[in-house]
Amino acid sequence: MTDTDEHALPEVLDDGAGRTSRLRAFAKRLDSQRGLLAAARRLRRRLPGDEKFGDPLSTAGPAPVEVVARSVSTLSPERRSVAQELGLAGLQLWQSLSEAAGRGRGDQSVALLFTDLVGFSSWALEAGDVATLELLRAVGTAVEAAIHAHDGRIVKRLGDGVMATFLEAPSAVDAALDAQDAMAQVEVDDYRPQMRAGVHWGRPRRLGGDYLGVDVNIAARVGDAAKAGEVVVSDPVLERLDVERLEVGRSKRLRAEGAPRGMRVARVSRPE
Repeated sequence: MTDTDEHALPEVLDDGAGRTSRLRAFAKRLDSQRGLLAAARRLRRRLPGDEKFGDPLSTAGPAPVEVVARSVSTLSPERRSVAQELGLAGLQLWQSLSEAAGRGRGDQSVALLFTDLVGFSSWALEAGDVATLELLRAVGTAVEAAIHAHDGRIVKRLGDGVMATFLEAPSAVDAALDAQDAMAQVEVDDYRPQMRAGVHWGRPRRLGGDYLGVDVNIAARVGDAAKAGEVVVSDPVLERLDVERLEVGRSKRLRAEGAPRGMRVARVSRPE
């Protein structure tokens, strides 16, 4: 290599590094251009699905689209980004298509089941962690088996209870009644837990891995209205049941904060 070549090499390297730096600066300016940002947002508003998909609430679930969206949402947190908006637009469409193909998602009406144990906290305080864990595992096995047997989907576990969704109201009620029957076989340290369950029919909003909205709150209140060993349903559920095969208790007003004034509930069971 000549002296001329040796002097030229750093200049070539410097020119290459400079060109790369200039390209990065240009891409950054392009990625933040207001007109392109506005166009990307208009695109998201026209696409099906949640145009705000990408915030922490909408990406909290374990589904692949939610996991990917969490990563995309962390891109360029210090500035607005066209690439981020376009990435989220694609994920928004993916989420919408996934919900349309899924069971009991999106805007579809579903039956919402809530269960929990009555008096569990007081018993657990005295029983200790080992017995408490053993009991929760046994209860979980009994309740979740009944839910899956009737094609239910467990949305989340709530300590000593669950929230689940069903495409049909009778399936949700049958699952709750079967779970109550299975609870009779659960015993830990001479303690037999008592479960209560509530079922409501509505159109909750699915966001992330959870369901939110007024109907979810009502379903939880319906569950709270049940006593130990009972399954209580709201009027919209009762309308969808074959009451000839069930014993239905007296209908009463659901007196709970957040419940519609005219909402009524009734206890259901199977004939002896």
